[in-house]
Amino acid sequence: MRTPVSSFRSLVQPGRLVRVAGAHTALGGRLAQEAGFDAVWSSSLEVSASRVLPDASVLTMTEYLEAAANMQKALGVPVVADCDSGYGNNANAQHMVHEYEAAGITAISVEDKKFPKMNSFADWGDSLVSTEEFCRKLTTAKDSQTSSDFFVIARTEALINGLPVTEALSRAHAYAGAGADAILIHSKESTNHQVLAFLEKWEGRLPVVVVPTTYPDWQADHMAAAGVSVVIYANHGLRATITSLRHTYSSILTNGDTTKLEEELAPVRDVFALQELPAWQALD
Repeated sequence: MRTPVSSFRSLVQPGRLVRVAGAHTALGGRLAQEAGFDAVWSSSLEVSASRVLPDASVLTMTEYLEAAANMQKALGVPVVADCDSGYGNNANAQHMVHEYEAAGITAISVEDKKFPKMNSFADWGDSLVSTEEFCRKLTTAKDSQTSSDFFVIARTEALINGLPVTEALSRAHAYAGAGADAILIHSKESTNHQVLAFLEKWEGRLPVVVVPTTYPDWQADHMAAAGVSVVIYANHGLRATITSLRHTYSSILTNGDTTKLEEELAPVRDVFALQELPAWQALD
């Protein structure tokens, strides 16, 4: 019932844009895979929100790992785990790599924020560690992996913190030197101008990952032409779920029955198909 999963590294190839969808459950990941996404992002925002908790290092590494591992067990595409700032110091980073790798996760993202972290779009002021401190964490992470396939994305929050593109570039080059496999450049501007300025100066040293949450009008073909290797639609599934559930529950209470909803809802047979129920029944 499960197909072998290729490593995330095998997807990141010159001239190809890898498209990744955020999720927080195996079901959400399966729907992303069904839609045709290349990989699934185990989003710390989504996992936290699913527990009605803030994306602020409230949950533990074990809880985030469980969510990512449950997704990976159900999918035929790789999971990229959002590991925030690495759950602590270098010792935590080493333990993180050991545990995620053992769980079958082939890619993680770690950001240059202080621990505990706060979500990038929350108003929280300066949150960065020094370049040198984060480089040591990246080196520790890379030295801790046992498989050459394991892929570490270094995420810089320099632009999120109001620093110039030159600072983001300086940090990204240092992170490349520390062994990172890709750079995630994050911005909360309403346009892609900062990211484009970064890409123009980056010269393709490592693959570049973007998360266009606040600049949604950047079309995928244009991203690829600008030099983007991976795009993560990090929280759209969560936001769609909130909208859909609000509409569904409100309609039931307003109308007193579900008649008006039935044409909008997935039939139960779709649930059985996602569960692979016939294959499980065949075992008995």
